[in-house]
Amino acid sequence: MGLLDMVLSGENSSAISELAKNFGIDERDAKNAVSQMVPALSKGLKKNNSSAEGIASLVAALSKGNHQKYVNDPRSLTQEETVQDGNKILGHLLGSKDVSRNVAGYASDQTGLDAGILKKMLPMVAAMAMGALSQKSSALGLEKAQSASPQSGGGMDLFSSFLDSDGDGSVMDDLFGMAKKFF
Repeated sequence: MGLLDMVLSGENSSAISELAKNFGIDERDAKNAVSQMVPALSKGLKKNNSSAEGIASLVAALSKGNHQKYVNDPRSLTQEETVQDGNKILGHLLGSKDVSRNVAGYASDQTGLDAGILKKMLPMVAAMAMGALSQKSSALGLEKAQSASPQSGGGMDLFSSFLDSDGDGSVMDDLFGMAKKFF
C-alpha cells in the first residue's frame, strides 16, 4: 500500500473531512488536494531513506513522536502545534519553503483550489502522512527498521511499500512519474 493510499484510506476519511471543514471546501476538493500533495512527500521520503542516516532519522521520528494522534484524532490537525510539526516534517522531506510552495502551486493548478489555502493545508497533510506512516510502522513492527541499514535492505523494505503506489514491486517508476510532474 502506497503512502497516498494510506492517507486516503477509509480510516482517514475523518481527517479529510476535518481538512475540508477547516478550509471551507468540500470533501472531494480536500481529497483531490491531498492526492496532489502526497506524491511529493513520498518522493522526499524516498530520498531521505536512501541513506542509513535518513532511515535512522525517520525511524527515530516515528518512534519518538506521537504522530498517530493525527490519524486517531483528526481534530488535532488544525491545532497550531500540528502545523508547526507539519512544517518541520516538510522541511525534512522537501528541504525548503520554495519546494513546499511549488507543491502547493502544482496542487492548485491541478485542482483549481486557491494556492494560499493549499500552502496552509500542506503542513497538515504532512502531519497526516506522518501519522499514517507511524500507524503502519507500528503495525509492521518498527523495531525491525531500527536495526536496518540500506545495505541490508531492511529499512527500505519496510518503507518501500509506502512508496510503491502501483503495487508493481518497484518504486522507481512511481518516483519517476512523480518527478516528471514537478520538473
